[in-house]
Amino acid sequence: MFQHRALRGLSSTVPVRVEMDRTLRVKVIDACGMTCTFCHNEGTPVSADNHADHVGEFGAAGRSGRVSIYLATNGARFASAPVFPDPAFRSALVQLRDALGFDEVHLTGGEPTLHPRLPQIVALAREAGYTASVTSNGENGRRILPECAAAGLDHVNFSVFGTTPEELAQVQNLRYRARSLAARKIESLEESIRVSLELGLGTRANVVIPNEHHVRRVHHLLEKYSPQLSVRVLSSLADGDDSLDAIDLLLDGLRARPTEVRLIAGTSGFRVAYQLPNGRPLIVKHIRPLRLPETCVGCRFNNSVDCHEGYYGVRLYRDRHGNFHVGICIQRMDLCLPVEEFVTGGVSSEIRKMREQDFHELTA
Repeated sequence: MFQHRALRGLSSTVPVRVEMDRTLRVKVIDACGMTCTFCHNEGTPVSADNHADHVGEFGAAGRSGRVSIYLATNGARFASAPVFPDPAFRSALVQLRDALGFDEVHLTGGEPTLHPRLPQIVALAREAGYTASVTSNGENGRRILPECAAAGLDHVNFSVFGTTPEELAQVQNLRYRARSLAARKIESLEESIRVSLELGLGTRANVVIPNEHHVRRVHHLLEKYSPQLSVRVLSSLADGDDSLDAIDLLLDGLRARPTEVRLIAGTSGFRVAYQLPNGRPLIVKHIRPLRLPETCVGCRFNNSVDCHEGYYGVRLYRDRHGNFHVGICIQRMDLCLPVEEFVTGGVSSEIRKMREQDFHELTA
């Protein structure tokens, strides 16, 4: 098995489960009411702060207070625009499904629940042969999740930045240091989680830990929400070992016992499941050093320090002119291709071969 510090010292009795990556990420909207300091925004510029359409003209920060942490170096050539449930989107989904065998579409943003037609997007994805899930900060879930559930939404990954206004402020732009605004965001998140659980949706809480100062946020999260809410801890891509050290500190403090390693062939993301002394499960998501054998070999980020995400999977974007682009790296947005060029070209074939080889090696 590959080497990763999260796997050190694990007993050989801890089961390992291997699956094939079948997930397509779709950025459905760029709008967001949060200003997270670690946000990669799926590699794209913050649309509200950038009105130019040419590489080199995108600004890294603007009046919105939002960030896209890789924008200064990723060579982005377009600003994203909302996806609509129309024939063009359906065609893109079908082409990628047929080319790479995708069967799940994960809707991201920005904040997807701010998209007024999110239920119709979920329904179209289901009609195209996908299950549908969404990542949300809970801003608008109470209003839109019931319709999404009726349209066939499978689960929601809630990004939880804190259980109090003070915790939220730790990872937000200065504007969220105002307690009243932060409190409203917390209330909206809590209500969205409640609605999701009542609807019977798979409901998960994702919390990013940049460093040891954020460990208490996870403790508070576990204390606040019922065991029905699955909690997943994510490392911060930009914080490297500081984030991994904090996760180790968290697990030691919780006396967490590893119960399963879940590897996903064809993507750098993998998960380790733990059980706490009270029986509650906890998932920690990590990144392993997976690369595309041809595309990544000559990349300037292809080293153990600069490459933060490795090959994580395929992302779909729509630009302001209505064109769909396929991306394979948020640190190299210059690698994005039009859908038709991607599915018929060498990168799609490279991904298929790498995924099969990775599955063979992980199961061997």
